Amino acid sequence: MRTIDAIARILKQEGIEYLSAFPTTPVIEAAAVAGIRPIICRQERVGVGIGDGYARVTNGRPPGVFAMQYGPGAENAYAGVATSFSDAVPILFLPLGHPRDREGVYPLFSSMKSYDSVTKYIEQMNSPTRVVETMRRAFAALKRGRPGPVMVEIPADVAVAEVDAAIVEGYQSPKPATMGGNAQDILEAAKVLLDAEHPVVHAGQGVLYAEATDELIELAELIQAPVMTTMAGKSAFPEKHPLALGSGSGVMSRPVYHFMSRADVVFGIGTSLTKHGMVMNVPGGKTLIHATNDPIDLDKNYSVDYPILGDAKLVLRQFIEACQELLSTRQRGDRPVAAEIANVREAWLSEWMPTLTSNQAPMTPYRVIWEFMQTINSDEAIVTHDSGSPRDQLMPFYRAGGPRTYLGWGKSHGLGTGLGLNIGAKLADPDKFVVNFMGDAAFGMTGLDFETAARSNIPILTVVLNNNTMAIETTAMAESHELYSTRDLGGNYADLGKAMGGWAERVTDPADISAAFLRAKKVTEDGRAALLEFMTNEEQAFSHR
Repeated sequence: MRTIDAIARILKQEGIEYLSAFPTTPVIEAAAVAGIRPIICRQERVGVGIGDGYARVTNGRPPGVFAMQYGPGAENAYAGVATSFSDAVPILFLPLGHPRDREGVYPLFSSMKSYDSVTKYIEQMNSPTRVVETMRRAFAALKRGRPGPVMVEIPADVAVAEVDAAIVEGYQSPKPATMGGNAQDILEAAKVLLDAEHPVVHAGQGVLYAEATDELIELAELIQAPVMTTMAGKSAFPEKHPLALGSGSGVMSRPVYHFMSRADVVFGIGTSLTKHGMVMNVPGGKTLIHATNDPIDLDKNYSVDYPILGDAKLVLRQFIEACQELLSTRQRGDRPVAAEIANVREAWLSEWMPTLTSNQAPMTPYRVIWEFMQTINSDEAIVTHDSGSPRDQLMPFYRAGGPRTYLGWGKSHGLGTGLGLNIGAKLADPDKFVVNFMGDAAFGMTGLDFETAARSNIPILTVVLNNNTMAIETTAMAESHELYSTRDLGGNYADLGKAMGGWAERVTDPADISAAFLRAKKVTEDGRAALLEFMTNEEQAFSHR
């Protein structure tokens, strides 16, 4: 067999069902013959996003995979890989490399050099005989420690070189390996957590990858502590739970703002606690417990009082046991946290209700989001935002259901990323109603890949919030807009959706929002990709931005 045939057989052995890709690469043909379905995108950045969204929903079991040609293909994929790296997503990239006799010749693009800074692990398969060991190292990196993108470059001549078919029989799938925290460190931190007057649990996506939601709920209920999640960790703690504060990013819900401001002890679990414009930074003056599986994050941006290194699921179980032991010898205090959370949320929503239920036309995007929340059960959906205004409008208000019912992203936040994530999420969980919210500027970046969903019979719903402008840039582009109308955008995206083979509607009446969502849902249940375009105003109000 050829090297690429051996790779395809190893991918199949690792449980890979889909290969997102863009030609030309012989990996596509080899994968198809091996029984792996290729999903051919319209541009590489979206193809990466498809693998990315798939990997998030499966928690990397199995990871997403994306293949591209050398030169332009590898160059075009860079932005998508950077997003996967910044959000720590376990996805395998298989770029073709230049033939070895042309490698390093100026100015040929080198994936090995260019992608080194945005991958967890990178290796060139420089000999056909190394196919098994190279793929073993790649999957070991995907399965252990902090998640992240892994890249194996396959030089074009190596890809089609002959190898002994028996070589693949020697491949053994690497097993995941995790570790718990130091027992004494856990005990000391548990005492601090129980002694806190106003503790807050700050949960990140490490809880999702560790599949530790049950443990997080158990600990929160045991110590009666409120739980907030990061944007990437949204849905790690079900947001309809009485102890759920919601999520914090560059914007946040009122419960997050209220309880984090007052907190004396913050327990960060499964989060990098990275300071970033798309992250809710931890206010000063807090005692900080930080549990993560990567030592690079400890004391990176904050001085941590109680650092703990370990897998979120194992660490949470250790905290539960330590707290149970400590509580058996002390009086459990009365902490009516759930009632306070409900009161704070109710007061906050009452302030926003005129906007959330507004009948104005053009409609406010908050009315679209609110109607969606009232119409669609969040436990039966997977929702993701795009960057810009849709992210900041959706994040604080939307209450996610169980794990991976929301895909939060944004440390690297290229416009249009949400569409690829949405397609990949539907492949990973076809029974869910999978929806992405994007603005008209984001649609302009990647919207043609709606055709990928329509052509590939991947029945997603894309929601386009169209205000014909870049509202988020109103202040930043005030003079240029006055002189040259630089913020203006245009287009009928419902017409484009139909032209690309999908079902689409343009909605202008706020009274029709809920019914439109139900119509679109029915279309996706019938197996077609759907697009809803809502004509909205230039909304510039945000919650605790």
